Amino acid sequence: MERFDVAVVGLGALGSGAAYQAAVKGAKVIGFEQFELGHVRGASHDTSRIIRTSYGSPEFVALARSAYKDWADLEKRSGLELVNITGGVVFLPRGGPTPSSDFTKSLDANGIPYELLDSKEVNRRWPGFKIPDEVDAVYTADTGILHASKSVTTMQYQARANGAVLREKTRVDKVTPDGLGVVIETSRGQVRAGKVIIAADAWVNKLLGPLGAEIPLSVMQEKITYFKPKDPACFDPEHFPVWIWGGEEWFYGFPTYGEPTIKAGQDAQQNIMAPDHRTFVHSPELLSTLTSFMDTIIPDHGQALRTVTCQYAITPDRQFIIGPLKNYPDIIIALGNGHAFKFAPAIGRVVAELAIDGETSDDISKFPVPSPLGSSKI
Repeated sequence: MERFDVAVVGLGALGSGAAYQAAVKGAKVIGFEQFELGHVRGASHDTSRIIRTSYGSPEFVALARSAYKDWADLEKRSGLELVNITGGVVFLPRGGPTPSSDFTKSLDANGIPYELLDSKEVNRRWPGFKIPDEVDAVYTADTGILHASKSVTTMQYQARANGAVLREKTRVDKVTPDGLGVVIETSRGQVRAGKVIIAADAWVNKLLGPLGAEIPLSVMQEKITYFKPKDPACFDPEHFPVWIWGGEEWFYGFPTYGEPTIKAGQDAQQNIMAPDHRTFVHSPELLSTLTSFMDTIIPDHGQALRTVTCQYAITPDRQFIIGPLKNYPDIIIALGNGHAFKFAPAIGRVVAELAIDGETSDDISKFPVPSPLGSSKI
């Protein structure tokens, strides 16, 4: 049986980050992906993702600050540009469920500079917006865009360049801890590893179930839409920021990036489905909701050109789950709850440190693995 120091299950953003970081630390690493590398069945494909420190909880701001350093290190190692800084604004309606003070306090606690703007200043500074009155806006200059598929591929190449073995189209059927490490049963045979990092997202409970554990996940098909504005220059990244709307429902969007379109989506649309029975067909009703919202704040967004689907797997509180299983410390979980792409090399480093060193340099106390293991939920 082949033997490795660290095995990684799932090679999306978090798993690829873990394989890369563990390999850089000198471990003998193997990674498994049940589909082909770069597939579209999970949550790590397409072009763009938001990178930001602007969060309403200080623990996310702190980890995001670390992630910027990890992205810079990855860019240095690879010689590729992955992070494109545009600036970004979070819109928070006054009297809504999320006050702007949540964001400003979290940013203050971490020493991150920001501007607190009213809607008139937003509309003056970025004429593509038509933000109504009674809306606060938190602007952070460090917000930007990550190239999604390029970033994942880069982490995979860097993992392999540092000795990792990555096996695509190899399904992991079972992980069995035996006190001496973990036996991993795959569709192509067995291997043994000292530690296993599970970054299987929507499929995580298939591996936790035989261990008597379950993460309470809702799996849903998300969608984003590309719009063709009449004047793309108005939405160029030099003249228009990444944006997030945090009201009763959350929306987000991007300036033009690589093509003369702007991208927008609604967060956590509750389009519930099973990951193995996903249709990939977007909902006309949800597209209508998104378009109607865009009409109110970016009236010149233009026609919808195409809609792309992806997959969310989220818990009720949407906190990250990072760390070893309580009863099986050789099995480490990395679950991102639908908003972890920006953190990928940092979460990858954290779980690699846990697997190799037994501890991490980042404070992950707010992202625990629930316990006790052995009940119906972990």
